[in-house]
Amino acid sequence: MLSAFDLKASELRLGANNYKPLDVVLTRGEGVWVWDVDGNRYLDCLSAYSAVNQGHCHPKILETMIEQAKRLTLTSRAFRNDQLGHLYEELAELTGSHKILPMNSGAEAVESAIKAVRKWGYEHKGVPEDRAEVIVCANNFHGRTVSVVSFSTDPTARNGFGPFTPGFRVIDFGDAEALEAAISPNTVAFLAEPIQGEAGVIIPPEGYFARVREICTRRGITLILDEIQTGLGRTGRLLAEEHEGIEADVTLIGKALSGGFYPVSAVLSNDDVLGVLQPGEHGSTFGGNPLGAAIARTALKVLVEEGMIANAATLGQYFLDRLNEIDSDKIREVRGRGLMLAVELHPGSGPIGDYVNALKDRGVLAKDTHDTTIRIAPPLVITRDQIDWAVEQFAAVFS
Repeated sequence: MLSAFDLKASELRLGANNYKPLDVVLTRGEGVWVWDVDGNRYLDCLSAYSAVNQGHCHPKILETMIEQAKRLTLTSRAFRNDQLGHLYEELAELTGSHKILPMNSGAEAVESAIKAVRKWGYEHKGVPEDRAEVIVCANNFHGRTVSVVSFSTDPTARNGFGPFTPGFRVIDFGDAEALEAAISPNTVAFLAEPIQGEAGVIIPPEGYFARVREICTRRGITLILDEIQTGLGRTGRLLAEEHEGIEADVTLIGKALSGGFYPVSAVLSNDDVLGVLQPGEHGSTFGGNPLGAAIARTALKVLVEEGMIANAATLGQYFLDRLNEIDSDKIREVRGRGLMLAVELHPGSGPIGDYVNALKDRGVLAKDTHDTTIRIAPPLVITRDQIDWAVEQFAAVFS
């Protein structure tokens, strides 16, 4: 059996150097806890970027995965299967969607939505062919495909990967008047995250998305909300859009849609937008496969039936309050909604990686972003006692 040192050496020698992970080699997970190959236990405060909302290795999702894997895993979409229709019905009932497009990764869902709204613009809005524009926000994160990084403002995501896909216009996040001003006759959609996760858990001003909804409706453009991180309970609601009482025309979900067991994503929309897609125009061999569909059905079921969304709301506020009690001149701000939280340090507080590694050494796994911010997003099954223990570790590190 290879040691942690050997496993890390293999990654460095053979793997593409496109990630900079914490220096820990994990081998097992249960609930909010993970263990490394040396037997050390850690509280997971990242949840695989919110893919493990239901907790690591949830037993009911695991049971579904095993049973379905024994029966049927993949048919391609050339044939129907007995799980996809059930998933459609359950997703539609839960979210109010009228049309659903199943995909695999979150980035695929984003790409699918862009394709669909462009075609919608040509067929329903009369936009001249190949002139459709989608408005996006600065500091966005929607994936790393070529088209998606074409509208990123992060130099690390863009540099060296051109030429880029045209048809995007970038505005400031949280500025509704900037959206109004950016709309042109060729605008087909506005794409945004309800809370910008990769940017450092940036929450827009209150009322922003209500105003955005009004502008999109009045100007006849499609509102696309990327809820791949914020959705499925993370912010204390099923979807983060519910905090402002709005409904997007297109909602993108993924990550926690499978509870971390399998790549499953979906575009949730209506007949107008997804109705433009005809056979052969878009697809995926694995999208909507019976194994993924069965897993997603159970992942959604436990999320609702086991009260995880309500737990995220209640304990998210508790976690936020406890973090705000930490007395440290290094902390500039603590912010968040539900169990999507961030601690931002003052510039000059030292390398952010030092704090992340110090937390690791105290048994807490979190991840930094944008040089001064540590994101905190534990599984939604976390308890009050576990939060109290985690806050003790944060307080010790920041002191």
